[in-house]
Amino acid sequence: MLITIRDNNVDHALRILKKKLQREGVFRVMKLRKHFEKPCERRKREKAEAGRRMRKVLRKRMERDGY
Repeated sequence: MLITIRDNNVDHALRILKKKLQREGVFRVMKLRKHFEKPCERRKREKAEAGRRMRKVLRKRMERDGY
């Protein structure tokens, strides 16, 4: 990952770095790995996340199609 600093503006470069890390999911992975998660808990969490994603897609599709 490459971040260029323009006009010695380090604050702007840090914001860009944080956005890129957020998009790639680095912060989320760090948060999840802070504590050990049992395999059954991981499967349960991933299944719930998938359900939330699916409901979000369906909700957006309903809004778009006008059902």
